[in-house]
Amino acid sequence: MSRGINRRWVLANRPSRSINRENFRWEESPMPSPAEGQVLVKNLWLSLDPTQILFTFEEAGENCIPLGGVMKCIASGQIVESRLPGLFPGDVVQGWFGWEDYTVIDDRPQLTPNLFPLTKIPTEVAPELAVGTLGLTGMAAYLGTMDIAKPRPGETFVVSSAAGGVGSVAGQIAKIHGSRVIGIAGGKERCARLVRELDFDGAIDRRTEDIGARLDQLCPDGVDVFFDNNALPAMMSAILVRMRPLGRVVLCGASQYYLGEQSTGGLDYISMIMKRIRMEGVYANDSGDRLPEARKALARWIKEGKLNPVEDVMVGLENAPEALQRVFAGANFGKQLLRM
Repeated sequence: MSRGINRRWVLANRPSRSINRENFRWEESPMPSPAEGQVLVKNLWLSLDPTQILFTFEEAGENCIPLGGVMKCIASGQIVESRLPGLFPGDVVQGWFGWEDYTVIDDRPQLTPNLFPLTKIPTEVAPELAVGTLGLTGMAAYLGTMDIAKPRPGETFVVSSAAGGVGSVAGQIAKIHGSRVIGIAGGKERCARLVRELDFDGAIDRRTEDIGARLDQLCPDGVDVFFDNNALPAMMSAILVRMRPLGRVVLCGASQYYLGEQSTGGLDYISMIMKRIRMEGVYANDSGDRLPEARKALARWIKEGKLNPVEDVMVGLENAPEALQRVFAGANFGKQLLRM
């Protein structure tokens, strides 16, 4: 095939206390060619997730993206040239691809431990859903809610970053299982959309409202489950003192991904002990073998109209840095994607 141009974003310098366009550099190079055992993929959809930034830090070790190296993310694309048995031009696949028009890749895991091998997307699954609600985002929400939270009818389920990709799905799963769901998000309009579009029972604007006071109004009998995607000490403290006996806390994300800092304080250990509170982290990458189970359940709920796969889509590779910035700024509603 004739070779064209491959546009791409490479890592220009490592982020410190914020992420911005200056951390990346736009380049154009000849379209790459696959070697034996590789495929050439034309990227279709890029998934923008907070954890991506971890791979720009030297602490990521062998998974660290080198300066001058193409930025990476979970993505879906279509094979245009294959020298790998079993995969053919036209097949739609997903994996750990680059912020670029075309990626050359083989079927080996792209990160350690064994994560993100090249995988063919089932024909009945849309490529954007495969890297969003039916991908690791939905997987984290599914595992955290079904395995740890175990929501029950009549319980109160509070979720932070509720307007994000994981939080919006976790809250809806809890609703499907009969729980009252209260979302915490940034911005009055995003909170209104949680109630209006996702059928949440209430929402708290963490930027303008007193979280504790609003919890007392919305959850007068206390909180049974807290699905946390923020790891903000003040928020955690406000929730824990209002937890009911045998409550569960799901630890799924943190707002400090790009700060290189750790959350401290805010834990009322005596209250947790006396109420027998369970606190457990969820890491979707540990349970890749359960992706078919999660995908099947999530797809069924979407088909039944019980789950709204909310997507916040930006268009154009040139906007990839801004799309990632939106995630850290809390500007997205639903799963942040970029359509090439």
